[in-house]
Amino acid sequence: MTPSSGPPGPSGPSGGSRGAVPPRPGNPGAPRTETTVDPRVEPVVDDAVLDEDIDALPEAPNDSVVDDLDDLLFTARRERDEYLDLSRRVQADFENYKKRMIRQQTDNLERAAEDLVTKVLPVLDAFDLARAHLGAGDDLSDEGKALVAGSTLLADTLNREGLERLGVAGEPFDPTTHEAVDHAPAASSAEGDEAAPAGPVVDEVLRAGYRWKGRVIRPAMVRVRG
Repeated sequence: MTPSSGPPGPSGPSGGSRGAVPPRPGNPGAPRTETTVDPRVEPVVDDAVLDEDIDALPEAPNDSVVDDLDDLLFTARRERDEYLDLSRRVQADFENYKKRMIRQQTDNLERAAEDLVTKVLPVLDAFDLARAHLGAGDDLSDEGKALVAGSTLLADTLNREGLERLGVAGEPFDPTTHEAVDHAPAASSAEGDEAAPAGPVVDEVLRAGYRWKGRVIRPAMVRVRG
């Protein structure tokens, strides 16, 4: 048995030596060397590759793009001003509409109240005739006192709401509040008496007139003297 020349090395998976270095291709006998980079040497930059990278960057906006942005901004501001003006006009129209509706509703309520008061005037005339027939004495019956109290209550209530009675004997005649249906001769004044009124006066009130909230709804029917 022939002894080996040296101790065997560790075996790899294929049975060969695990520490052996494979030969380099092309020159099996040349030793293996590693390439090192000298930091003092500047790297070489390919100008073509650098130009392609620069071309890929986004271009700065030119004058035409700036002009387009200015036009868009001007259009947006103009539309904003137009919509703002339209909104203000719509709001003003709505406020005028509300005022007009309130005024119309107020006029309708006042007209309805005036119509109601006008329908009540014959009732007041009936009370006036009844009181004139009963007189103002203290010898009234219970029914007469109740009638007088009811007529007074109704007249006072309407007066607080705005109904004003027109026509008083002796006051100057006013064609805007009086309706003359009869004429009495002027009374002769004795010497030394006070001078009679210059114009005609109301001699007697035949039917009372009424004014509702400053507006004459029925003139007083009177007999004029003078």
